[in-house]
Amino acid sequence: MEPSNSTGSARGRSEVAQVVERNIDALLARRRLEDQRRSPQERLAARVTAFTGSMRFVWIHLAFFGLWIAVNLPGSPLPRFDPSHMILAMIASVEAIFLSTFVLIAQNRMASGAERRAELDLQISLLTEHEVTRLIRLVAAIADRMGIEESRSPDLPELARDVAPEQVLDSLDRAEKSETPQPPSSP
Repeated sequence: MEPSNSTGSARGRSEVAQVVERNIDALLARRRLEDQRRSPQERLAARVTAFTGSMRFVWIHLAFFGLWIAVNLPGSPLPRFDPSHMILAMIASVEAIFLSTFVLIAQNRMASGAERRAELDLQISLLTEHEVTRLIRLVAAIADRMGIEESRSPDLPELARDVAPEQVLDSLDRAEKSETPQPPSSP
């Protein structure tokens, strides 16, 4: 066993920091690569969505709509060009159509990224589970050879089995179906 001193723990922290930095660098490089692979239309949609989700957009609209309404109020010294505000309503409606489309494009892109991250998490979890199962088998064999009583625990055979993801999903499906209220049967 290695003695715990300040040098050893500092070395451990620096190794962890290096691993974390490597992972961050890899993720950032991947994000840059994915950004480069986006089509010009996707880049445009991202820019429009980023702008329309900003306070600058809000202030510009406040100024634009406020000025439009003020100019078209009765008693305004300026010539009224939209006294019923119908043109303003049409402009706002058309803008809302396009903005909602850009928001949907951004949401689809975000959902796709979230799905990819969830798949990566699942793969890493499955790999981790497999590695832990192998470690349990190894440690149990070592403990058995050394005559350690815990190596005969009745829980070990179950823990040493690989988990089959499809069986877990089937179990989840069965559990969800049993919880889902069934519609009443008609006479």
